[in-house]
Amino acid sequence: MGNNVNDYLMISGIQHFDFCKRQWALIHIEQQWEENVRTIEGKHLHEKADEPFVQEKRGKKLMVRGLPIKSHELQVTGVCDVVEFVEDDNGIEIFGAEGKYLPYPVEYKRGKPKTTDADLLQLTAQAMCLEEMLLCDVKLGYMYYHEIRERVEVPIDERLRTRVKKMIEEMYHYFRQSYTPKVQPSPACRRCSLKNICLPNLMKRQTVKQYINRMLKS
Repeated sequence: MGNNVNDYLMISGIQHFDFCKRQWALIHIEQQWEENVRTIEGKHLHEKADEPFVQEKRGKKLMVRGLPIKSHELQVTGVCDVVEFVEDDNGIEIFGAEGKYLPYPVEYKRGKPKTTDADLLQLTAQAMCLEEMLLCDVKLGYMYYHEIRERVEVPIDERLRTRVKKMIEEMYHYFRQSYTPKVQPSPACRRCSLKNICLPNLMKRQTVKQYINRMLKS
């Protein structure tokens, strides 16, 4: 695929893929999306975090919001909600700042911790991008959950790193074929933001595009 960043997959797709491969494909391959309460609330929560390149100093921390990131090795790109650069003698130098710092990605979520690794995998991918871009080790990250108003420390370990690599490989497998997987409907479908588009009871007979095209012509 080469190193054209415009062709890279979005890191944000990792949590979609972990939740449901079909949901991920509808968003990132077929480019379908529906606004609902969850996505609107999520946007509101990210408003402050996503102000591009806003920096502020808090003691020994330098806060950078809305930091664009990428990895040529993983072929993914995205934006970190917040990266905290903490003064550390073992860290790296940052242009325009005195001293040395180590980066810690911080991801904000509307709800509470999930029973799956979806959020942790997204955070791990961000950490791996930062390592490649800044040439340093990123061993920790943080999740902030708005519903419980709690910040959770996340070790960026080998288990998560390996899962991220395998998941991105599988995502590219589908993406390069423009293939939307079929899945078995489950109770989780009720809380999916794309349930009205996905139409799991019809997906064995036709693709979403075929259904929408047929409805438009009728």
